Amino acid sequence: MLNKFLAFLLVLLSSATFGQTIGDYKNGFKRQGNTISLTTTNGMVKLDLCTPEMFRIRTSWNRQFEPNENLMVIKYDWEKVIAKVEEQKDQLLLTTAKLKIRINKAPFKIDVFDLNGKILTSERGGSMLKNNTSVGVTKNLQADEHFFGFGERMDFMDRRLKKLTLNVGRGKGLPHAIGAYNILEANYCPVPFFMSTKGYGIFLHNSFSTTWDMGSTNKNLYSFNAADGELDYYFIYGPTFPSILNAYTSITGKSPMLPQFALGLHAGTYSGGTWGHEEKTSDRYVIELAKKYRALGIPVDLLWLDSTWRLFGEIGGKGATSFEWRETFKDPKGMFDSIYAMNYKMVGLHLRPRFDNAKKLNLLDQAQAKGYTYPENGKPGEFVNFFDEKATQWWWENGVMRVAKLGAKFLKTDEGSAFGALANESEKVGPTGKDAERLHNVFPIAYAKAPFLAFEKFNGFRGLNQTREGYSGIQRYPYIFAGDWPSEWQYFAPVIKAGLNVGLSGVGSWAHCMGGFEHQADPELYIRWVQFGMFSPIALVFGMDHPGYKEPWNYGEDALRNFKKYDLLRYRLFPYLYTSMHQQYETGLPMMRALVINHQDDENVYEIGDQYMFGDNLMVAPVTTKGAITRSVYLPEGTWFNYWTSEKYEGKSYHHVVAPLDTIPLFVKAGGIIPMQPKMTYAGEKPVDVITLDVFPYGESNCEIYEDDNLSANYKAGNFAITKINSSLNRSGLVLKIAKPVGAFKPTTHQYMAKIHWNKAITPKEVFENNKKVTLVKNVTRLDINTGWYYDGKDKVLWIKTEGNNEEEIILTIN
Repeated sequence: MLNKFLAFLLVLLSSATFGQTIGDYKNGFKRQGNTISLTTTNGMVKLDLCTPEMFRIRTSWNRQFEPNENLMVIKYDWEKVIAKVEEQKDQLLLTTAKLKIRINKAPFKIDVFDLNGKILTSERGGSMLKNNTSVGVTKNLQADEHFFGFGERMDFMDRRLKKLTLNVGRGKGLPHAIGAYNILEANYCPVPFFMSTKGYGIFLHNSFSTTWDMGSTNKNLYSFNAADGELDYYFIYGPTFPSILNAYTSITGKSPMLPQFALGLHAGTYSGGTWGHEEKTSDRYVIELAKKYRALGIPVDLLWLDSTWRLFGEIGGKGATSFEWRETFKDPKGMFDSIYAMNYKMVGLHLRPRFDNAKKLNLLDQAQAKGYTYPENGKPGEFVNFFDEKATQWWWENGVMRVAKLGAKFLKTDEGSAFGALANESEKVGPTGKDAERLHNVFPIAYAKAPFLAFEKFNGFRGLNQTREGYSGIQRYPYIFAGDWPSEWQYFAPVIKAGLNVGLSGVGSWAHCMGGFEHQADPELYIRWVQFGMFSPIALVFGMDHPGYKEPWNYGEDALRNFKKYDLLRYRLFPYLYTSMHQQYETGLPMMRALVINHQDDENVYEIGDQYMFGDNLMVAPVTTKGAITRSVYLPEGTWFNYWTSEKYEGKSYHHVVAPLDTIPLFVKAGGIIPMQPKMTYAGEKPVDVITLDVFPYGESNCEIYEDDNLSANYKAGNFAITKINSSLNRSGLVLKIAKPVGAFKPTTHQYMAKIHWNKAITPKEVFENNKKVTLVKNVTRLDINTGWYYDGKDKVLWIKTEGNNEEEIILTIN
C-alpha cells in the first residue's frame, strides 16, 4: 500500500509541476461513425477507431483539433469498426473484436486490455498533461515490459529504463570525435513509434521534437511528450511485432518496390575530387571509374556523383545547390550516355535543399523573386519551399530538369536536417520560429517526396531516391542511408544497430557506406564492413577519402577479392531479395530484421544489435572486432545450419563459430530454401533460365518466389506471380514440390537446379522427377548443360537439374 501511495503522490507532484491535466470526464459523449468524442473539465478527447486492433487518441485543451496532415500519415479513412460502447457509473467501456478500452471518468484515464482481460497498457489518473506548449502522457510500465523502435538509433536496442529525444539531426559541434559523431545523439532518422513486448505499439503523431522517458526516472512509469502541437497518438495491438509493423505502416505507408536492379550495387563518386580537391573532378574520371568496375567484373548497376559535380554558390557555398556544372565537366551528356552504354541502369546526382547562384545561373534570385523559397526572419529565404506544390514544380522544371534531360535519373537529397537547424557546411540555421520547429522533422519527407515522384513520372518506371534524413513516413520515398560515419572500428557495430532499429520502426529500405565514409579505412575493417554491406537491404559503396574513395581496388588484393565474392553472391541472391522486398511492401516487415521481431518473448535477443535475419531464412552475424577470426552468436529457438559448412546447431543457445577474414558467419533456418539466379556482373546481363534452389531440408518447410516485370508499378494492381515450393523430409527420403507460378504475371521460362544440403546419414540412391527416374551424371559440371542428378559425397550436397520448367508442377522425390 505504501508503494502505491508513493507512486500516486509522485503523479500528483508531477502534475503540479508539469502543468494542466485534461481534467475529468463530463457527462455525455458523442459517437459519430468510428469517432467517440468526450468532453472533459479542461478540454476534449477524441477516440477514433481505425480497426478492431487499433485506435487513435487526440487530446485538446482548447477543444479544437488540428487538420490532418499527409506527410507522416497517409490513411485517415477507415472502414466501420463494430464496437460496443457501455456507459457505467465510473467508466466508459468500449469493446471491439480484439480489444477492451476502459475510460475512467474521474480521474480521467485510459486502460487497454485484450479480450481475455489481460492488461496491455494503463495510466495513472491525470496523466494527460499540458505545460505551456508541451503536451504528453504518462503510462504504467510493467515489470517485464521492453520497448523497441524509435528510428535509426545507434546506441541501444531495448529502450526500457532509457531516455531519448527525437528530433532530426546528427549531433552538433566539433571535434568530430565528440560532436557530430556522438552515437548517443545521432538522430538522422528518428521515428516517434515503439513496440512493446506486451504486444502493442504506440505511434505519436506529432512533428515537433519529442522526448521519451521509458522508465529512466521511475521504473514503474513511462512517458512521451511533444514540445508543441496536439497530443495525438495511435494505439496498435498486435500482439506480435510483425502484426504491429503491418498496422503501423498501414497508417504511415508501406515501402514501395524499387526496380529490381536497385538490389544491385550502388556506387558513389566525388568525380575525382572531394572537398578541397575540386579542381581534380571531371566527367572523364567518372567514365573511367564506370569502365573499371566493368573491367574488373565487379557487379554494379547504379552510380551517383556527389557534391563536387556542381559549382558551389556565392551565398550558400557547399551547403546549397546552384545546378551549374563545374567547368571541369566538359560534356555531361556524353558522360551519362557513355555510362548507360555500359549497361548501368541509373546515374544520379547529389544536391542540397537550398538554392544558390553561381556564375551563369541565378536560381536563388529567381526563386526568391517568385516567392518559391521558405521565408527566413520575414524575408525570402534560401530553402526550396517543398511544402508548396508550385515552388516544388518550379524547382523541378528550372533546376532538376537541367540535369534530368542530360541523363540523371535520381537524386541524393542530402542535408534535410538543415531546415531549422545548423547545416553541415555553414553556420546557417535556416528558418526559425514555431512554424519551422513544426516542419523541421517532416521537411526531409517533403524534400525526398518531390524528386521521387517527379523522377518516377519522368523516367517511366518505379521511383528511387537516396536520402540521409527522415521521420515517420520516409519509407514511402526510399531509400535512407546511415550518414557520414567515420571509417573506424568504433562506429561499425553502431551502424549495424542503426539498421536494425530503423527496420523496427517501419523503414526497411536502408543502406550505409561500406567501410565508413570519412578518411581511409583499415583494410581489415573495410573487408568486414563490405561483408555486412552486401547483406544489407541496399548495398552501397562510397567515401570521401581522397584519393581512395572506398573503391575496392584501393584496399589491396584481399579486399578486392572479398568485395567481388560477396557482390557476386548478392547478385545471385536477387530472387530471394526481391521476394523479401515484396514481403516488405505487403506487410511492412523489413528485409533486415532484428531478432526480436520474431522472438519478442526471448529476452536473450533484446540487446543483440550485431546479428539479424536477412529475409525469412538467412541469419547474418558480422564480425566487428579487429583481428577476430571467431565470434559468438546466439541462435534463437529452432534448428539452424551453417550456410558455408552445413553444420547443424540447436537453437535457443549460444555458439562460438570460426570466421576467417574472408568469411561472414551466415546461418540458415532449418528447412530454409534460398532461390538464386545465375552469376551476373550487372542486372539483366543474361536470361534467368535456371533458378537454383539452395535447400537445407528439415521436416516440413515452404518458401515462395515472387516475380513481376522488375520495373513498372503494375505490381500495385496485382500483376505478379508467386511460385510456392515445399520441402518434406522424412525417414524414407525427401520430396521437393515446385508448383506452377500463380498470378496475373507470366514469368519467363526457366528450369530449376536443386542444391540440397543432404543431412541424412544414408547416401541418396535414386531421384525421380514427376515419377520419372532421373539420370545420374558423373560430375556436377555436366549439369551446366544436361539434366540429371549428382551427389557430392565430400560436401554432402545433392544436385538435381530438372527436365521440366516453371510451366508445369515439378515433384522431385529422393530416396
